[in-house]
Formats: sequence, C-alpha cells, structure tokens
Amino acid sequence: MAREEETLSPVAEQAPVTFERPVHSDLEKFIPKPYLARGLVAPDIYHPEGTPGRQHHGMSVLQQHVAFFDLNNDGIIYPWETYFGMRAIGLNVIFSLILAIAINGTLSYPTLPGWIPSLFFPIYIHNIHRAKHGSDSKSYDSEGRYMPVHFENMFSKYAHTAPDRGLTFREIWRMTNGHWETYDFFGLIANKGEWILTYLVARDEDGFLPREAMRSCFDGSLFDYLALRHSNAAGSEKMD
Repeated sequence: MAREEETLSPVAEQAPVTFERPVHSDLEKFIPKPYLARGLVAPDIYHPEGTPGRQHHGMSVLQQHVAFFDLNNDGIIYPWETYFGMRAIGLNVIFSLILAIAINGTLSYPTLPGWIPSLFFPIYIHNIHRAKHGSDSKSYDSEGRYMPVHFENMFSKYAHTAPDRGLTFREIWRMTNGHWETYDFFGLIANKGEWILTYLVARDEDGFLPREAMRSCFDGSLFDYLALRHSNAAGSEKMD
C-alpha cells in the first residue's frame, strides 16, 4: 500500500471491525464540509441544507430536538408536557406516562440552572446539552451541535439490507450494540430505548425505520410530522 493510501485508509488489517463497519470516504461530494459540526441544521446527503423550510429560532439542533415537547414555549419542559407531547405523536396513555416519568426523572437534574433539585422535574432546554448520554452515535457533539459524518456512518456501518432506505429493527439493535461504551449501562439502555421508540412510531409498512425519519428526529421535525399525522388520522376516524 502506497504511503498516501495508508494515511487516508479507513481500515486496518489487524482490526477486522474496520472492514465490517466501513465509513464514507466521499461525503464532500454531497455535503459541504461534512466533518464540520452544525449548530442550527441537520443535513444529510439528500438534504445538504437540512430540513427544507424549518425555522431553527437560533436553537442548537439538540435544543430543536426537544423543543416540540415545550408546549407553552417557555423554555422548560415539565413531565406533563412530555406526557402530552407523547400522546400527540400517537403513543397510548400508559406508555406516555412511563416515558414522561423516565425522561424527566433522568434528564431534569443535569439541566437545572442551580444545584438544588426540583420536585417538578423540569428540563431546561437552554442546558439540554448537559443531559447528553454516552454510548450513542455521536451525531450530537457535547454542545448539542449536529455531526453529519456520524449520522451518515450509521448507514455505512449498519444498514446492510437497504442502505438508501433505512434500518431494520435487527440493524438498529446491532447499531446500538456497536455504540456501547464499556460499562456505560445507562447510555446503552438510553440509546436502545430512544431508537426502539423511534422505530415504533416512525417505521414504514415494510418494517424499515426510514433514514429521513432518523435525520428529522435529530432536529425535531419528525415530531411535528408525527403529530400532524396522528391528528389527521384521529380526525378521519371521527368523520367515519
């Protein structure tokens, strides 16, 4: 192997996993500076400028991800807002209640502006980057920016059935196993839970989690779409 090829090679002969989980080497053809963290938009190779028409309101991509659940737009997400947000995207009462308790119960304290816990378990969107867990795809960086290269690597590494379409449930399971960092059981459970939930609410009729659903989940536009879909479905049932 020539010296130049070695310095740019994404694989190593003594590390078979680098062959099993390939990474993209030509993202620059589709996304300008794909290794640059994006503060405001979530691009991929099919949407190099992010979600068309989406207003970011100056929020980071991670802040946009959770803003859907801030029902009164005060910058704080309380458990009841999480509950009603989950109901809005189509989850049932019990599942929504469990998620509201789990999400606010684990994410509230890291986002608080001070050291004293709150019995109302609020999540402060301004500090949501503090609640980022480990063992994830690294598509968010530590400050809540979005990393296009890491998003695309999810598909190059794990989408073997139909890479341009999305991931199957089995591929999601393998992906979350691949993201696991040693002894980080909380991160593993959180990562699996997030992607399994996304799969349940956004999978298509053939059992794929579409890559567009995955991308739009990062900037929160997926939740707007799911809420509209659920609202229209509920309206159609009433008319029937």
